[in-house]
Amino acid sequence: MTGTPRKPRPRRTFSAFGDVRKMPTEYEIVTHGQNWTMRRNRSGAFEQNPSSPPNLWFLTYRDKSPLAVDDWEEFRDPDALTYRAYVNLQSDAEAKSGGVLAEYAKAGADKRLAPGQTGLLASLHTPSRYLVHGFQQIQAYVGYMAPTSYVTNAAGFATADLLRRLTLIAYRTRELQLAHPEAGFGTGEREKWERDESWQPARRAVERALVSYDWGEAFTALGLVLGPTLDDVLLRQFGEASAQSGDEESWLLSKYLQEDADRRLRWSTALAAFAVRRRGGNEEVLRRWIDRWTPAADDAAAGLGSLLARYGPRSWTTERVVSEASAARRVCHARVFAGTGETGEVPAERKGA
Repeated sequence: MTGTPRKPRPRRTFSAFGDVRKMPTEYEIVTHGQNWTMRRNRSGAFEQNPSSPPNLWFLTYRDKSPLAVDDWEEFRDPDALTYRAYVNLQSDAEAKSGGVLAEYAKAGADKRLAPGQTGLLASLHTPSRYLVHGFQQIQAYVGYMAPTSYVTNAAGFATADLLRRLTLIAYRTRELQLAHPEAGFGTGEREKWERDESWQPARRAVERALVSYDWGEAFTALGLVLGPTLDDVLLRQFGEASAQSGDEESWLLSKYLQEDADRRLRWSTALAAFAVRRRGGNEEVLRRWIDRWTPAADDAAAGLGSLLARYGPRSWTTERVVSEASAARRVCHARVFAGTGETGEVPAERKGA
């Protein structure tokens, strides 16, 4: 007796993830395979002539980037953020920062700031919105050019984080302008960004990164070099110096913004470590880019450090600022190259996507 062929069992998971036996997470379901420019059997990123300018741009600066792996879809954001999770997370964060702003405004704290702290805010903090906007543009470009939606989404949330930071700096600028109309708040920041010698190394670094078109180099410049270095100066060290000068509001707000910077560093470190594990040549590529951008980051830290040394507590020196900022960057690199960071990979039971 000849039996009839047995019908294949229906899949219990999503076919885009291959022949797997475990249900994908909500994060994976809403993130996986959403980058249309990476669709299979494509002749170009866009449905245009393959030699059209947009297709040639993506071919040159993404598909032929020296930073490459066989399957970027196996990367995972360590925080596994979805849009819903991000909105809830930042709603809580905004409630905290809004509460701080309201309480200190009610107490009239800005009018009681020490002269040195007022100078530090006017010379370092409020002009930093130009740098942050540059970071935001670079991060948005990385997300736009990324070879997987797992990176596009993480970069998109990081771009929103930087917009939040920029908005908060602008809000504080107006508050400080009202409390100290003679100090140049709200009117002098552009001049400092474009002309002040202490800001020029940072401005040059950001403007160079804005014209680094290879997506991998742009990612490395911001995520692994400029970001870790200058966030340490503008958030952690600025916050600690402010606390020592009696400005608890700036210290608290900097700590809240540091959470966003730390989250960006987690996925950036995880992505770089993922690339190193997946293709041996990627370590050399990343080290070459890191070596290219490190002097610019240290010069920028030195320039900003001179402002901390001038207006901050006596314990702050330019040498200290650069040393601590470069140490923060080296910790990031140790996680990338020594494999001590987040795995950033799809779990073994779901491989095969």
